Amino acid sequence: MMPLTLVSSGETNVIQRIGGKPEVKKHLEHLGFVVGSEVTVVSSIGGNLIVNVKDARIAISKEMAAKIMV
Repeated sequence: MMPLTLVSSGETNVIQRIGGKPEVKKHLEHLGFVVGSEVTVVSSIGGNLIVNVKDARIAISKEMAAKIMV
C-alpha cells in the first residue's frame, strides 16, 4: 500500500484506505474517492494530481492525495 502521490501517470489502482479527519474523508467520498473504486492518475504538476475516478476528472492537492492509499 502506498499514497496516491507515489503513483505514476497513466497507472490505475484500487483505493485501499482513506485517512485523515472525518470531514476530509467525507469530502473525498463526495468527490468519488471510496474504498474499492479505481483511480487513474492523469498527470502530476508540482505534486498536485489530476485523476480519473468514477468517470470524472478531478484535481486534488498533494496533501489530499497523500491521504488516499492505493
